[in-house]
Amino acid sequence: MAFFIPNQNGRMVVAYMVMLSLLGIAAPGVTFADELSKESVLPLGMANKAIQTALEACKKDGYRVSVSVVDRAGVLRAMGRADGAGPHTVDSSRKKAYTAASVRRPTSELADLITKVPTLQALRDMNAETLILGGGLPIEIGGEVVGGIGVGGAPGAHLDDACAQEGLDAIGAAPKVPTSKSK
Repeated sequence: MAFFIPNQNGRMVVAYMVMLSLLGIAAPGVTFADELSKESVLPLGMANKAIQTALEACKKDGYRVSVSVVDRAGVLRAMGRADGAGPHTVDSSRKKAYTAASVRRPTSELADLITKVPTLQALRDMNAETLILGGGLPIEIGGEVVGGIGVGGAPGAHLDDACAQEGLDAIGAAPKVPTSKSK
């Protein structure tokens, strides 16, 4: 869209085009949209499917848990809490999901790492949202981490991991828990 404005000599000036040229942003064929990065977004339906599957996996084993899914930025996408799950499981599942998405690796790996390398204990204090305890897995689809899933409330981090992995399996995400670590 151009605006025509008469100048002092009565000639018409294409003010908009002149302004863009002076600012150096009117390169032909280039738009600002071309410079934006493209990111995949985990659809809400997939997040809910992963949560439901993880809840059911834990329930069949007798565990009352909470399951959270966050997007790649660690923002809560969806959350479910089983009947009778402890109130602490809500925050722990969200923080595990946040941590897994943030560092793009299973939280059980981080827990093992800081045990083996005590100088890394400070990782626990990265921020108030971090929880380095098994049960958080990054959600990787098509080679891209699109979020994280966290399970809290089973009687052992390896059991939280196993339920979270079932959630990943249900949506076709890359496996993150070795089969030997599962239940």
